[in-house]
Parts: sequence; structure tokens; C-alpha cells
Amino acid sequence: MAFRKVQRVKVKFLHFAFLIVTLASVVSMTTAQSTGDGPAKKSSTVTSQTPADQPVTTMSVQVKVVNVFATARDKHGKIVNGLGKDDFTLTEDGRPQTIRYFARETDLPLTLGLLVDTSMSQRRVLGQERSASQSFLNQMVREDQDKAFVIHFDRDVELLQDLTSSHEKLEAALQSLEAPQFNRTSGGNSPGGRGGSDPNSGRGPGRGSGRHQGGGTMLYDAVYLASDELMQKQQGRKALVVLSDGVDTGSKESLEEAIESAQRANTVVYSILFKDDEAYGNGGGFGRTGISIPGMGGPGVGGGGMGGGGRGGRRYPEQHADGKKILERISKETGGRLFEVSKKEPVDQIYSQIQEELRNQYSLGYTPDRGGSPESGYHKIQVATKQKDVVVQAREGYYGDK
Repeated sequence: MAFRKVQRVKVKFLHFAFLIVTLASVVSMTTAQSTGDGPAKKSSTVTSQTPADQPVTTMSVQVKVVNVFATARDKHGKIVNGLGKDDFTLTEDGRPQTIRYFARETDLPLTLGLLVDTSMSQRRVLGQERSASQSFLNQMVREDQDKAFVIHFDRDVELLQDLTSSHEKLEAALQSLEAPQFNRTSGGNSPGGRGGSDPNSGRGPGRGSGRHQGGGTMLYDAVYLASDELMQKQQGRKALVVLSDGVDTGSKESLEEAIESAQRANTVVYSILFKDDEAYGNGGGFGRTGISIPGMGGPGVGGGGMGGGGRGGRRYPEQHADGKKILERISKETGGRLFEVSKKEPVDQIYSQIQEELRNQYSLGYTPDRGGSPESGYHKIQVATKQKDVVVQAREGYYGDK
């Protein structure tokens, strides 16, 4: 700094005049540049035209977007393709909404969960379920895009295969649903612990000491845990396929809590009613502590893994529950459908219909206009088309942020 001060003192008049002229030229050039596009300003626009060497100031705006997947069918039940955004109407809590995002979702990645009822009432139909499920997963799960998991439920909820794109792993999980697994008196929490034949190796006091004793069907817990612990973390299209007779005899979660969990996870539930009246037997369920993972030490991973301890105390099942109505409600309120296996409609044919539906969905997105109503809580959605005789299948509502 001292050197520069000395130099300025020694500057002569002519040099000083030259500096003044130079400074005036620089000021003139700067003024000319500032009258062009001008400096960047904070605004709601995403981009602005500015020179590459100047910093750009942007403002990030978070917009709440609700996505709804819908399927359109004609009066004969045939899927309707080729509809556009303007063909749909959508309301939230009775208020018309503007559909801002629209797409035909034929190739969007899919996360799929298969929930298989392995309680005593299903033992005679399990072979059909297994083979049809394997074919379905092989066709639905594209190994480069989609993922699937397999859960079985009876008196426990057990994750047989976590999310994977591997057909081999999914097939192995389905093969573990062999009928001998019903001869269970030992734990079911490790690969060698299921299907034990020791009549004295029961699960605890009062839980049965012989084979085929201590049954249960924890349907609600299975839907709740699959939605809350697996689907909630996933993005994009999500669907659960439940194979069951629909009768719950041991869950801690209620039917309402199971449905809410699926809705919060934006997951569609398809139900396949597979009922064997001759084989049905009543069994006392046991409260769940979470999803049991083979090789990790017991239900709910010792209470510290998936699921925790559930909500509230032991919930006893309602007597004479109508399994068909239960499955129908779960599917209807989450945007899926109920199918019933029969001679005219076997399970493999039902799977074909589900596959067709999942590959022919419309994606509708909107920013809610609530007219001042709170964001939190449940919001009812109604999706329809302007075309006559076309019925839209979509979830009935969603839960806003708590």
C-alpha cells in the first residue's frame, strides 16, 4: 500500500488528465450495459435472460400437488383408452379443481406388493394362488423398471421377500408358501423355523401345543404394515394385491386404520376373494408386533424393527364379519377393485384383468383450491368423465399433512 501512495504522489498533470478520460470511457460503457436486460430480480419466474457471467437470483416456490391415478371403463366394463385432460372433471370436498398435469401411464415404473393369506382357511387353495401369483409377477415386474415384495399373513405378518426386481427371488418367496408350512408350532421367524413338527414347540403359554392350533388372520395389520413401512417410502405408481377370504381374526390395527395407511401412502389395493367354505376353521389370532423378517430374531425384529408395537391394546375381531364386504371396502376407498374367484373367473384370469388395469391408467394432478379450508385432515376426491356411460375408478380421498 505504501508503494502505491508514493506513486500517486508522483503522478504528473498530463498523466492525471489521461486517467480522467479513461475513467469517463469506462463509466459510459457500464451505463450502456445496464440499459439492456437489466439486473436479475427476485420473481416467481423460473428463468430469466441474463448474461452468462452474471449471477442469477431465483426464488423457489413449493406447490402442493395431488396426484390421482384413474381407470376409465365403459358400461360393459371394458377399459377406455384415448381420453384427454379435458375429458375429465375432478372435485375435492365438492369444489371443482383444475387438472394441471395429465398423462397416460402405461410405462411408468410400478411398485407392487403381494399379500397372501396363509391362515388355515386358505390352505387348500394356496397352490392355485401360488402358481397364478408367480405368473402374474413374472409378467408385471420388468426387471429394469419395476419392484415387488411378498408378504404372507396368518397369526403373524411376515416379509418373505423385500422389494426386488429379481424374478428368481420373488419365485423363491412364493415357493416358500408350500402347504406344509401350515404344520407350524415353532416360530416362523427363520428359514428353518417354519413348519416344525414338534407338538410341544408352541409359541408360548396358551398358544396351542399341537399341529394346526392357534390360527389367526391378521389382514388389517398386513395392509397397514405394507403401506406404512414399505409403500410410504416409494414414489410413483403403487399397488397392493391381497389374496384372502377377508376375515380378520387377530389384528391390532382396525379396518379404518388399514385403509387410512394405504391412502396416506397413495397405494391402490386390489382384493382377490379366494374363499374355501369347506376348509374354513375358526382360530384365535395373536397380537402382532410388526413384520417378521426371517433370520432376524422374531416378530417385529424384537419390537425394534418394522412395525413397532402397533397402536393401542389387543383388538378382538368382530363376530360374523363379512369378508367380501371388508375387502370390497378396502379396495373401493383406495381406488382398486374387488375380484372373486369362481369357476367362471379363475384366479389367473383375475390377475390378467389387474395387469391390464395397471398398464392402462391415467395420471391426474392438481393443486388444491380449498377456499380457505385447512390442508390437514381427510379430503374427499371425485373423478368423473364428461362422456356418458364411462365410469372412472379412482381413490376416494387422501389425507393432508398433519
